[in-house]
Amino acid sequence: MNERIAAIIKETGIKRIDFAKRLNLSPPYISELCSGKTKPSDRTISDICREFNVSENWLRTGSGEMFIQLSRSQEVAEFTSKILKGDNDNFKRRFIAVLAQLEEPEWELIEKMAKKLSAVDMKKD
Repeated sequence: MNERIAAIIKETGIKRIDFAKRLNLSPPYISELCSGKTKPSDRTISDICREFNVSENWLRTGSGEMFIQLSRSQEVAEFTSKILKGDNDNFKRRFIAVLAQLEEPEWELIEKMAKKLSAVDMKKD
């Protein structure tokens, strides 16, 4: 399991210290998990799976896919949940707050602008 925990860290592209912070664990403990010196508790396994969208079956056995595939609605809900748990003054939260106040004509304008941007990107390819 230690190799799979190390693989999660590598695949997510974060540092061990940040991995530890997101799980409310110490960096030395994460190092022990990655080296195989310590085995994770069921709670730690559950926290890793929840925080990083990892398949518990894969983490425990190595079978199947590393990450759980989410629907678009689930991705949006997870993204929103993480933003709401974070700092009140971060850009993402302020941006979502502004979007929540838009009226229908404003949404239509944003949609038009997004389509124009998409068309410009396609011309570049």
